[in-house]
Amino acid sequence: KFLKFQAGLVMVLWRNQGFILLLLLLLLLLLFCDRLPSFLSPGQWGQCVGDVCGSDGVQTRSVWCVHLEGWTTHHSHCPRTDKPLGRRPCFKVCDWHQDLFEWEVSNWSSCVLVPFFSNELKLRTPECITAQHGVQRRQVHCVRALNRTAVTSRICEFFSQRPAVEQACLVPCPHDCVLSHFTPWSSCSKTCGAGLQHRTRHVLATPMYGGASCPGLTETRTCSNPVSCPPAGGEYQYTLRVGAWSDCRLPPDKDAPSSGRTTVDFSSSAAENNSVTQHVSYHMSWELEVGYQTRQVRCTRSVLLTVCDDDPPLTYQACVMSKDCHVSDWSAWSPCSKTCQSTDLSPGYSLRSRIMTQIPVGGGRRCPALEEKEACNIIGDLLPNCPRWGWRTTDWDECHILPLLSQQERRSANFSTLCGVGIQTRRTYCVQVPDDSTALSRPVSSRHCAALEPPLAVQRCSVPCQNQCLLTPWSSWSGCRHDNCEEPQGRKGFRQRRREVLWEVKGSAEPCPHLVESVPCEDPACFLWQVQEGGGCVLSGQTCGPGSVVQNVREEVSADHCEGDPPPTQLLCEVPCEEDCVIGSWSSWSSCSHSCSTKTSEGRQSRTRSVLAVPGQGGKACPAAPALEEWKVCNDHPCVVYHWEASVWGPCIQDTSMYFNGTGGLGGAPPCAVGVQIRKVSCVKTNVGPVINKRCPDSSRPETIRPCFLPCQKDCVVTPFSEWTSCPSTCVPGTVPTQSRYKVIIQRPANGGQECPDTVYEERECESLPLCPVFSWTTHKWHGCTLVPESIRRGLNGPGEPCGTGLETRGVSCVGEGGEPANMTECSRWAGPSPPQFRECQVTCKDDCTLSPWSQFSQCTGCGTSRSRTRTLTGKSRSKKKEQCLKEEQFPLEESQACPCEEYLSQPCGNWSACLLPAHSLSDSVQGWMNPREVKECGQGLRYRAVACVDLRGHLVEPSLCTDTGYAVETCHVPCPLDCKLSDWSAWSACSASCDSGLKIRSRWLREKAFNGGRPCPKLDLKNQVYQAVPCYSKCSQFEWRPDPWSICTINAVDDLLVCGEGVQSRKIRVDTSGQTVTVDDGLCDQEEAPPRAQVCVLACPKDCVVSSWGTWSRCSLCDQGTLRNRSRNVLRPPASQNPACPDLVQSESCIFNSTCFTYHYQVSEWSSCHLGENAVCGEGLQLRLLNCIRSDGRMVERWKCEQFGLTDTWTLSRPCAVDCPVSCLLSDWSPWAECSRTCGSRAQSLRTRRILQEAHEEGRPCPSQLTQTKPCPIKPCYMWLLTDWSRCVVEGAECGEGLRRRNLSCVVHWGDWPESPPHRVEDELCGDRKKQQIQQEMEQPCFVPCPGDCHLTDWSLWSSCQLTCLEGRSFETTGRQARSRAVIVQVMENQASCPHQVFETRPCKEGKCHSYHWRAGGWSNNQRVVWCQRSDGVNVTGGCFLQKKPTTLRHCHPPCTKPFSHCTPSGVCGCEKGYTEVMTTHGFLDYCTRTPGLDNNKKADVKTNSGRLRPGPAQNQDLFSEWSLPPVGPGTEMMVLSFFFRYSKPSKSTKTSAPPQKPLTLAYDGDMDM
Repeated sequence: KFLKFQAGLVMVLWRNQGFILLLLLLLLLLLFCDRLPSFLSPGQWGQCVGDVCGSDGVQTRSVWCVHLEGWTTHHSHCPRTDKPLGRRPCFKVCDWHQDLFEWEVSNWSSCVLVPFFSNELKLRTPECITAQHGVQRRQVHCVRALNRTAVTSRICEFFSQRPAVEQACLVPCPHDCVLSHFTPWSSCSKTCGAGLQHRTRHVLATPMYGGASCPGLTETRTCSNPVSCPPAGGEYQYTLRVGAWSDCRLPPDKDAPSSGRTTVDFSSSAAENNSVTQHVSYHMSWELEVGYQTRQVRCTRSVLLTVCDDDPPLTYQACVMSKDCHVSDWSAWSPCSKTCQSTDLSPGYSLRSRIMTQIPVGGGRRCPALEEKEACNIIGDLLPNCPRWGWRTTDWDECHILPLLSQQERRSANFSTLCGVGIQTRRTYCVQVPDDSTALSRPVSSRHCAALEPPLAVQRCSVPCQNQCLLTPWSSWSGCRHDNCEEPQGRKGFRQRRREVLWEVKGSAEPCPHLVESVPCEDPACFLWQVQEGGGCVLSGQTCGPGSVVQNVREEVSADHCEGDPPPTQLLCEVPCEEDCVIGSWSSWSSCSHSCSTKTSEGRQSRTRSVLAVPGQGGKACPAAPALEEWKVCNDHPCVVYHWEASVWGPCIQDTSMYFNGTGGLGGAPPCAVGVQIRKVSCVKTNVGPVINKRCPDSSRPETIRPCFLPCQKDCVVTPFSEWTSCPSTCVPGTVPTQSRYKVIIQRPANGGQECPDTVYEERECESLPLCPVFSWTTHKWHGCTLVPESIRRGLNGPGEPCGTGLETRGVSCVGEGGEPANMTECSRWAGPSPPQFRECQVTCKDDCTLSPWSQFSQCTGCGTSRSRTRTLTGKSRSKKKEQCLKEEQFPLEESQACPCEEYLSQPCGNWSACLLPAHSLSDSVQGWMNPREVKECGQGLRYRAVACVDLRGHLVEPSLCTDTGYAVETCHVPCPLDCKLSDWSAWSACSASCDSGLKIRSRWLREKAFNGGRPCPKLDLKNQVYQAVPCYSKCSQFEWRPDPWSICTINAVDDLLVCGEGVQSRKIRVDTSGQTVTVDDGLCDQEEAPPRAQVCVLACPKDCVVSSWGTWSRCSLCDQGTLRNRSRNVLRPPASQNPACPDLVQSESCIFNSTCFTYHYQVSEWSSCHLGENAVCGEGLQLRLLNCIRSDGRMVERWKCEQFGLTDTWTLSRPCAVDCPVSCLLSDWSPWAECSRTCGSRAQSLRTRRILQEAHEEGRPCPSQLTQTKPCPIKPCYMWLLTDWSRCVVEGAECGEGLRRRNLSCVVHWGDWPESPPHRVEDELCGDRKKQQIQQEMEQPCFVPCPGDCHLTDWSLWSSCQLTCLEGRSFETTGRQARSRAVIVQVMENQASCPHQVFETRPCKEGKCHSYHWRAGGWSNNQRVVWCQRSDGVNVTGGCFLQKKPTTLRHCHPPCTKPFSHCTPSGVCGCEKGYTEVMTTHGFLDYCTRTPGLDNNKKADVKTNSGRLRPGPAQNQDLFSEWSLPPVGPGTEMMVLSFFFRYSKPSKSTKTSAPPQKPLTLAYDGDMDM
């Protein structure tokens, strides 16, 4: 505002042009601004700089003078006296300082309420709903890491930010104390007159977070008895009360020696806190001192103190002076268990320990903790990364087929010829993954890789088979051709036939058989002239006689390729005249009689023609009979066939001149060098042997050389040795342990590589361990019996005679093996329990009974007997024969004990283990390869049964006392698995098709089923058979009708007339079988297709028309009667003019389906079985099927008929297939036997496991179900210290007062299933040092037995259930609490002022529950009801429920209900009792109650009549039982409850006029809708 005012003033003066005034105003403004308030603002301290590390560093910061409105001004505007420092000394930190200092923080304190919120100015209200805001604080100091001394916080602030010292928290709402309900009242304390009764309750939950404290736990009231007390002044009872024993102290004339000295250590710096140190010297012997202790004894009455007449108990006794436990200094911290950065962020731990140098004696201070554990490497950023583990594998071993064979197949198989698909294995092992991936890692234990999935250890492989090829049939012989038609040479050629490969074994080194055969021939021709006749005989202007026939010469290639002159284009022909003989055309050539020619035989074939018309007068005569038949030579090539035969390819040899342009090796292997393979090729004469190569055509000669890759040279590769197995870290007496290590062979040598080392497994004895030290206890002589000093006894009115019970002590020392003195700690560690150092002794008084020492025990006569010893009375005891000395129970003169027995019994325990087969040793399995074996699951083995060794008392002892191993072992036999057995293959069946292609089948049937886990059977049909099918071929029309040529047409001529006209001709019908004509039975051929043996013929007369034979029928376009097929014939001789004309030259007939017209289609056979190599078991093969031509009537015909009709062959006749390999289950070796599951007892077992490397496949032997095996462990006795329960409070020598509760510690043996088997008491030495065990337990507790009339506390109540602090049903904490309490019992009111206070205590617990508290209310009675608090688990309690929500216990109506039959209703208004109706005033108040008309309360209501009218409403019964919970009932309310139930059950009583009892209502329901 001031600046705005100044600006406005300047504008006014400027407008008035008062320049002088403006200057004055500016001067005033400067003076005023100089006096405006300003303050100094410092910046952040900079980094500490200096030349060296330490306290000589300097730290600077900037300081500004800042105006109150935020802008910076000159320093002169701020007072210099308030200027902050801009420079200060500092401690320059080096990097290594970080390891010297660290923040030390204490635990958070409990959450404390804050008075108000930070944004509120009013105080908190006492109302709380769920929780309140609080604050927690803790102490933060900067300390030296070495000795934990505090330094200035500025040092640690250089490394890290100061941890927070305060944090917000939530404090749950106050929880009041929760108590149980009172117990019933006790009986009256007196049997006459007035007495007291009490009842108590206990604490269920202590108050928390400011809740109300616990009220009194006891209630007391007076009680009276009808019997009056005698007038002597009351009932008195005298009681002897003893006090507690005092601490043990030395007599006044002796000083207590101390084993240590407490001093104040001033050696540290004055700036550090002074510390108190206990200097402990290591003892060379332990000595004890005897002192005394006293107690008070009083004789009391319930009110007055008097003197008792009985002898008082002892008020003094000898005792051992207490010695506190002394321990050695802490050992150094062990290395941190966390040595690397792990992913779980869990900290490591370090341990340190100390040993006990002095056993506490006489109630001395117990030993502190002897072991400490602290977290280390919590973050671990500076630690190296944890090792990573991974599986590695060796190379695959050789391929083996034997595991795929069944037992039956193995007996008959030739192992050397097995081929096809097999399996190969490799070993997996665990290694630590190195940072360098190329380095070989040493194998480690497989447990490191247990969480990782191991790689495959089994895979399929292949062994090449001898080549087996499936070939097509041979083609027909080709014509005689030159070997090279492009360069024909000479007059020699070859005729060839070929076949193709349908399928061959992959990877076979042997080639398929030859595919080309050839025979030499003469006059080869690669190209021939092709001639096509042009038509009939053409005459030149004549009707008969010579003429010419035109023929077409086709040139598909150049005419230069054909040898010789081309054929003529015209040939001579002749048309018979009307009187000439007419001869028919030539028939087709018959089949050749021989397939080849030899010196003695040659192939011949013939053709014939017949006379169609006889000549007339003057006509040309018919030729002679021989002229009607022609013969020619066929298949004149010799019967010698040649082919090229190639040997197997030789090995790959190196040839540097070869260059092979390839990138990969054969079989996927990388190429190492290019080589060549050579094989021999020779010309072979079939069935003879090799001949000169000129006999075979060069064009079909196979290759003799090909490139190849040389296999790589492979050296043996092994891993480094594994780590040596661990040796015992402590001294081990007995046999010398061994350790071993091994290598894993990763790659076997091959192709001349370096061989593997000879040693891959080593074993050695462990390095010599230090011998277990030998120390022993040595005891000194017992000192004399020490009694309580006489001065003490006299001062306590004790007997003046120095006699009675005392203590005697002795010293204990430690000596080494050579008898030299040693530190007591060595014997504590190595020598076992220390001998006792004190014992009670007796100094006989003059009136005491004296006894002689015990005699030696008598000799034992055997096991189960006893031995005894005796003593006698001596001195005055014997002469006076005092009665008390003759009491056997007090002074026994003979005692006996069982003789020690070293006879033991072996007792079999548990069941026999499974039959265990021997496992392979480690040295056998470290080679890197597993033997290709199936699971050995049968044979001779061993089974084990644990044997318990017990003594004659039935106590379990060490098993070595009975047996060497602790087992009963016997041989056993695991039955071997029996594979499925099938019969041998049957003979092949006949081909399924009689013509062309089909299938032939063979089968084998089941003989024995699989048993004991043997190989299962293949899939069988319903007849338990399995089949194989292969294609077969049957030549169609194997038996064919072969007609001979027709005979001459025979005409029955009359006289000498011209022989012409109709006649008859015949022929013979023969059967042609594979080219051989034989006479067979007609039944072997199809009678429907039999050709006619005779026919009518016409021998034309002269001048008649002569026609040729009919041609073939044309093809029907459709097999429909509407379509026709035709055939035709030609005129060979025209008729004379006067003769009849020629017959029809064309003949037609209907196309009738399956009669004169047929259709054809292809049909394929079924697929054959998968065809493998001859010696292959499984793998890839080929399936075949054959193609058949089927006529429409179902008859199988030759395939050329389908081809004749133009049907295309699109069928696939072969396809690859695979026969699944019957892979049997493969398992890993058994693991070593694990440690026993328990260290002792009869239930310990050892376990070994194995895993599945390869699951069974197809008919392979299945995996056994037993992948784990157990073996019982030797039954070792379980020794343990058994602590008994606390005894009742025992007061020595009195009836009440201070006493002790004791419990005993005993060594027991059990069978490991305790408490099922009862333990037995045994010698303490078997459990260890009894004294050390006792000092770790509390063996005595002080207790108090109240005297009559004493005010005392009850015993502790049971611990309450574990309860959590919860907010809205959710736990506020993880640890719960339990409480227990002791209430005060008042027996006499006069002693009430001396009563102790009631006490309670809590302890943490786990698995707590959240409890909620709710008010519960009973039914109203006279406008009153009982209200109580109930916990959510159904327990009625006091406290816990909010008082603000407590339901009312009294019910009031205004105005009061004074009308007859009226009462106050729950709604607070007056109403009428049941059976009465309210009559209200105009103001709404009850006027009076009138009886409801028609309602008889004494009659039972008719259910059917009234059920529909009486609707449910508020009734007293309903109000009373609104909840199923009852309030607590005290002693004065039993009758009220009984009468209450009696009143409400009264209407159910039957009267004299009532009907008999009815059935339940649900059974009497009759369908009324009102029900």
